[in-house]
Amino acid sequence: MKLVMDLNKFTDISKNFIVQAQTSAVALGHQSLVPEHLLKVMLDDKDEIVEVLLTSCGCNVETLRNDVISALNKLPVVSGPGSGHIHLSKEMAQVLQEAVNLAKRHQDSYVTVERLLQALTIIKDSNVSRILIAHGVTPQKLESLIVNMRNGARADSVNSEQKFNALKKYAKDVTEVARAGKLDPVIGRDEEIRRTIQVLLRRTKNNPVLIGEPGVGKTAIIEGLAHKIVKGDVPIGLRDMRIMSLDLGMLVAGTKYRGEFEERLKAVVNEIVSSNGSIILFIDELHTLVGAGATDGAMDASNLLKPALARGEIHCIGATTLDEYRKHIEKDVALARRFQTIFISEPTCDDTISMLRGLKERYEGHHGIDIPDRSIIAAVALSQRYITDRYLPDKAIDLIDEAASRARMEIDSKPEVIDKLDRKIMQLKIEIGVLEKESDESSKQRLMKLKDELEKLNVQSAELSSKWQAEKMKMSKMKACKEKLDIARSDLERAQRSGDLAKAGELMYGVIPEIEKELKEHEKFTSSLFKKEITEHDIASIVSKWTGIPIENIMSSEREKLLRMEEEIGKTVIGQDSAVKAVSDAVRRSRAGVQDAQKPLGSFLFLGPTGVGKTELVKTLAEFLFCDKSALLRFDMSEFMEKHAVSRLIGAPPGYVGYDQGGALTEAVRRRPYQVILFDEIEKAHGDIFNILLQVLDEGRLTDNHGKLVDFRNTILVLTSNLGQEILMNNESGNINEESVKESVTNVLRSHFRPEFLNRLDEIIIFHRLTKEHIERIIDVQFSILQKIVAQRKLEITLSSDAKTWLINNGYDPLYGARPLKRLIQQQIQNNLAKLILANQVAEGNKLRVDLLDDNLVIHKIS
Repeated sequence: MKLVMDLNKFTDISKNFIVQAQTSAVALGHQSLVPEHLLKVMLDDKDEIVEVLLTSCGCNVETLRNDVISALNKLPVVSGPGSGHIHLSKEMAQVLQEAVNLAKRHQDSYVTVERLLQALTIIKDSNVSRILIAHGVTPQKLESLIVNMRNGARADSVNSEQKFNALKKYAKDVTEVARAGKLDPVIGRDEEIRRTIQVLLRRTKNNPVLIGEPGVGKTAIIEGLAHKIVKGDVPIGLRDMRIMSLDLGMLVAGTKYRGEFEERLKAVVNEIVSSNGSIILFIDELHTLVGAGATDGAMDASNLLKPALARGEIHCIGATTLDEYRKHIEKDVALARRFQTIFISEPTCDDTISMLRGLKERYEGHHGIDIPDRSIIAAVALSQRYITDRYLPDKAIDLIDEAASRARMEIDSKPEVIDKLDRKIMQLKIEIGVLEKESDESSKQRLMKLKDELEKLNVQSAELSSKWQAEKMKMSKMKACKEKLDIARSDLERAQRSGDLAKAGELMYGVIPEIEKELKEHEKFTSSLFKKEITEHDIASIVSKWTGIPIENIMSSEREKLLRMEEEIGKTVIGQDSAVKAVSDAVRRSRAGVQDAQKPLGSFLFLGPTGVGKTELVKTLAEFLFCDKSALLRFDMSEFMEKHAVSRLIGAPPGYVGYDQGGALTEAVRRRPYQVILFDEIEKAHGDIFNILLQVLDEGRLTDNHGKLVDFRNTILVLTSNLGQEILMNNESGNINEESVKESVTNVLRSHFRPEFLNRLDEIIIFHRLTKEHIERIIDVQFSILQKIVAQRKLEITLSSDAKTWLINNGYDPLYGARPLKRLIQQQIQNNLAKLILANQVAEGNKLRVDLLDDNLVIHKIS
């Protein structure tokens, strides 16, 4: 199975088609290789050039494929010895020779795919040429299309096909998309667009690069420029220009051999150069140019573009972030000097609201959901307040989009009320099926009752389902109406732009008012099963899912909760009213917005003896603010006594083990920005740790080992210390001479901590020793926790007054606080209760009481 003709003058794709045709002929059991085999593999491969040429000739590719398959099925099939050997048919040899002749005639060095296709139509009296001509594919049509496609280029390499229509393959025409009305409107970026136009009109260095954080709207500025070009609202120098957005991924994809990438990019550049300045090349993520396609010492994309940029042969707009620009572009001075930087700042909240109002109709049309103005304002305010690691307007747009998507999903899926009814009906059917097998009188009565109930539920379910389908149909009609209105407005804009006044008048005074009238009729209906619009609560719900903050903390219902903060925390933290009040006041200041917004929500230094409630207050604070006790990040500072331990908090420096992992503090806060951070026994930490904390306490931010800023503004920092414990323990009366005790403790702190550290703390809170009265209240708290635990086993337990007095007397220790009491409850009550449960001496429903007997606690079973 060897061809006589030399295939070295064919491009790689052409050779591949011929080899595939041979393989196909062998697989089908044919004796000779005919042109039908070649055309069949060209159609199966869905090569872009073949499909574009055939479609441009008005050919239906699928119908053509079916006709070729029918022709192949008529060929004789050979089986037995020698069936794997085939020869080149006369027609196939003529096709290959004609392709070579065509290439020579057009001064091509290699035979390309389009010449093979053209040769298939030229060979007279061949079956394949008759099939192609019958489908409208003629040599003359192909010749005209090939000339337009090549634009004067010649096939001078084995990868020549990649050079033809390079821009169409590897770039998207943004102005064409804008002309079709498929781009979202761009609002509030007039100054940046004007600055971009100004740079483009310069004589030299007329290549702007837009630099800004992700999500601030760099790409939107290019879309805004495309809108202006389409409308003709640009200076004469930019009119009729096209913006082509380069897809570097497509450019690199499939480049297996050295030189392929360079050929593709060179073809793109040549096509732009030959357009005589009518094309602006837009490269999103400009930094990806550096190093792109550079394998085995080959030149990268940036070096290939530099000569054309230097000569001013191409107009180029880039977009990248500041970090990536510094990392990749600035280092290459020769590349950086070709571009003029334009910094794109994050829009203000007011600007973002205006942008969202402009986009509102597009999102309403897409989702079929109304987006009221109050929801837009809520999306901007809540995203700015709670989503600190992203930028406006991107994060606000995402909130609106996801909230509308969720509301639409609820409309398309079964409403919750119907779903609950259906589940209830299913349960009743199962129970009825079981009861039908029973013969006793009570089962029969129960069966009759259940059947009556089932009948009522079926009627109710049918009514609701019918109502749901009707409302769903109305919502679908409303959505379709909004989409029609959006299309009509785009058509009106195009008609006005092209000067088609008749069509513009018909749309403006006939079609659009009619659709708007129909839409108003659809909007009159009220739905009882699902929402027609997204609310502030929907936006808050999405924010809650993104950040993990309880929804009531986001909504205004938190206000009442904050006003009774002391009361709520005081239920768990006993005997430390002044500490609870100080913490509550600091949190309220922050939540009310009357505190420096750049600082953490609160920063406290807790001092006091062991077991008085310092850690308990921190845990309770985490649960109160974030409805989750696990929203607590704890560091034992005895582990950070060495100088090198600082890197554990912010991450190891470059070149050290663990550099890629990030810091224990910075990574934890980046992943969960809303939590309480506890630094236990802070006095044991190395001095360099305090340098890190100074920045957090003052500015509410910290830079990690990768140079990324971590936001601490939504955290509460609590530091505990045992300094001054001797002074507090010597004050036996607890609250007497409080000012002098505080002064003495403060002097101890000043001798250990630097003034700038102490000065940045919101409060230094001293916890006092517990009294017997406090212990009595702690017993109530601890015993209520125990009651909740045993209630899970369906048991009730109470504490007698004698037992309680015994616990107060034996559990009170001024030196160790409440911890001895917890151990006593565990030893005297929980241990005995566990033995009773394991010995099966108590059962579900039993009532138990803890009593005092012979100076020991015992558990009696009451019932």
